[in-house]
Amino acid sequence: MTAALPTQAQVVIIGGGVIGCSIAYHLAQMGCPDVVLVERHQLTSGSTWHAAGGIGQLRQNANVTRLLRESVKLYERLEAETGQATGWVRNGSLRLASSQERRAEYEVAATRARSFGIPFEFVGPDEIKRMVPTMTVDDLVCAAFVADDGIGNPSDIAQALAKGARMKGARIFEHTKVTGITLERGSVAAVVTDRGTIRCETLVNCGGIWAREIGRLAGVNVPLQPSHHQYFVTERIEGLKRNFPTIRDTDNNLYFKEEVGGLIVGQYEFDPIPYLEDPIPEGHEFKLMPENIAQFEPRLGPAAYRFPSLEKAGVKRWFNGIESFTEDGMFILGEAPEVDRFFVAAGFNAFGIASAGGAGMAMAHWILHGEPPFDLWPADIRRFGAFHRSRKQTLVRGLEGQAHHFAMLWPHLEFQAGRPLRRSAVHHLLQQRGACFGAKSGWERANWFAPKGIEPRDIYTFDRPNWFPHVAAEHRACRETVALFDQSPFAKYHLSGRDAAVALDRLCAARLKPAAGSVTYTQVLNRRGGIEADLTVTRRRDGSFFIVTGTGFATRDFVTLRNGLAGADAHLMDVTSAYGCLSLMGPRARDVLAQVAEEDVSDAAFPYGTAQDLFLDGAPTLALRVGFAGELGWELYIPCEYMVRAHDALVAAGATHGLRHGGYRALDSLRMEKARRVWAAEINPDYTPFEAGLGFAVDLEKPDFVGRDALLRQRETGVTRRLVAFVVEDPDTLLYGRETIYRDGERVGWLASGGFGFTLDRAIGLGYVNTQGVSSAAQLAEGRYELEVRTRRVAAKLHLKSPYDPANIRIRG
Repeated sequence: MTAALPTQAQVVIIGGGVIGCSIAYHLAQMGCPDVVLVERHQLTSGSTWHAAGGIGQLRQNANVTRLLRESVKLYERLEAETGQATGWVRNGSLRLASSQERRAEYEVAATRARSFGIPFEFVGPDEIKRMVPTMTVDDLVCAAFVADDGIGNPSDIAQALAKGARMKGARIFEHTKVTGITLERGSVAAVVTDRGTIRCETLVNCGGIWAREIGRLAGVNVPLQPSHHQYFVTERIEGLKRNFPTIRDTDNNLYFKEEVGGLIVGQYEFDPIPYLEDPIPEGHEFKLMPENIAQFEPRLGPAAYRFPSLEKAGVKRWFNGIESFTEDGMFILGEAPEVDRFFVAAGFNAFGIASAGGAGMAMAHWILHGEPPFDLWPADIRRFGAFHRSRKQTLVRGLEGQAHHFAMLWPHLEFQAGRPLRRSAVHHLLQQRGACFGAKSGWERANWFAPKGIEPRDIYTFDRPNWFPHVAAEHRACRETVALFDQSPFAKYHLSGRDAAVALDRLCAARLKPAAGSVTYTQVLNRRGGIEADLTVTRRRDGSFFIVTGTGFATRDFVTLRNGLAGADAHLMDVTSAYGCLSLMGPRARDVLAQVAEEDVSDAAFPYGTAQDLFLDGAPTLALRVGFAGELGWELYIPCEYMVRAHDALVAAGATHGLRHGGYRALDSLRMEKARRVWAAEINPDYTPFEAGLGFAVDLEKPDFVGRDALLRQRETGVTRRLVAFVVEDPDTLLYGRETIYRDGERVGWLASGGFGFTLDRAIGLGYVNTQGVSSAAQLAEGRYELEVRTRRVAAKLHLKSPYDPANIRIRG
């Protein structure tokens, strides 16, 4: 007899794949048994049942790697805990390199693995042959071996998680289709199914390829693209070694896995095929698409070369399943920005089995505690913007993300699909001046400028790239004369209302300066004291506030502020598209600005850290005197219709002062020399201002701002890690970030980011070092420091302050 559907639950999970089962399991394990999971057909009937089952761990982000490691830890104990087989085997994985360029990529990955605590070693062709005797290795340079990776049976893992969830009180209902979602006052209230309605406090959308349809029921955007993914399983192959390491032959876009004496052979092609039926028709459960041998055919030759036994092996079964992909190859987690208590866990880009254990843990913590257990910004649903509601944009960008699954992870790689989309008012003028554009959150941004006769195009390499000398010239212009940067993509908000000042001050760690025209640099913290947002707040004459944050954080920071201001008479508006921004920076910036502005811009009339309304050749402008690059400078916020006028006036005035256009790569070089922190690089919710060296932006005398209690405790106990800068002694070394830091031979941290300082003519890195056992800043600086860069250690000098102008003299010039 089928159990009656409950009418109420604390949490309702939609979707019975491995992700939904994992979240139910972890919620129950964490003491929340009032969980109901509803599945439209049967458990695992979506993408889970046809997954290949490879479980790797290493990613570019430390916390995403940490999440995948949590999966492995869970799978190792899950069978003993539940009595349900999982098929888990720790067989390791091999990433093959057929070129020196791929080896260079793996050298970068090896250093990252060391930083994250993942065993990672290089093996030569002879050792590869020993591990996999039936594989051809003659063309291989080397392989990267990760011993802790493994394999599992996807359906069995999901069933074990479901059983574990039931053992702790969670309830699972199959053959229950969701038909609607009820909202009340902007929050989830109930889930409507074809078997009845369940009122609930929280909903979790784990719908897989159906997740975007489920999201639409509540007005929530889930920007994933369902797409075909093919692999086949052979009959038994004589002599094939059992449980050999999973093979990722990335130069050939292939992967191989032993399966009951046969081979799984899969591909990630550069021209994937989307699944375009929307909505997905009824009856898709446990469904495969017809095999598309023509699409796979270009890979059959390389596959047979790698495993010659494939020439005579019979195909037991061909899988052409539908999986969900995102534009950046990263899954989607978190609370939706549109609806309170509507959580999403979807878009797993064909590594859902590897992610499920950790994703379930993280989501359960997020649901129960209001925040993830550690920063998961790369996967956060709030990384998407309004344009991601476009089905066309989601389609082309999702296909590009899928196509890059095995593509080379070049430094500074720029994706191309869907571009250009968002352009500043002066985009065409920058294009005429040779701008080479990159993209961030849909915005076209000038990365660097090519002189006449040079093509504005990135040529990717792990050595010094083609744009190096041109970025160096832009950097020097900012340090020596003056440079102009288009930073229109900054996210910008307007805050007004009777309670705006009090409510915002209570939210910010810094005390907002009281005077009209004051500019306050501040962070918004979480209860642990971690940095949730990094803002510039300008107080206007009418009592309103102009707030600026980074391009990529427009949705996230808006939600953070909106939620923090809830209940107050405070009205937040996103005005990003209304204003452009031209940043004028360098020792001659005042000379240029004075020729264009109608007002007095002398140091006495316009001090550092203030804002004024100016007219630039007739263009109304909000000018902020700030100094991200570490030089005299202004950020000039101009209504978009006046941008061309203001730009042309500044360029004309700068002609006699050596003005040069600069791009974002020069800005990054400039900020690295000044050790400027950037959210999502050096600072995030895992780090406090005291650890990040931003204590100057905290006012502990304020009585009740969020995170104050945590900071008071940390002030008493002291920090156990500290953000510092490193300058590499070898002028030929390049840093990319995630390099391991050694003090006196002991591993003490890794670089959050790396770059090149063209004034110092050296590579610069910013990273957190372990300060346990170090009694003073002087003792910290006295250590002998090395960085592991592409598997070799290089000497580096630690800087407690910025390597360039540590006294901040030039910024106040």
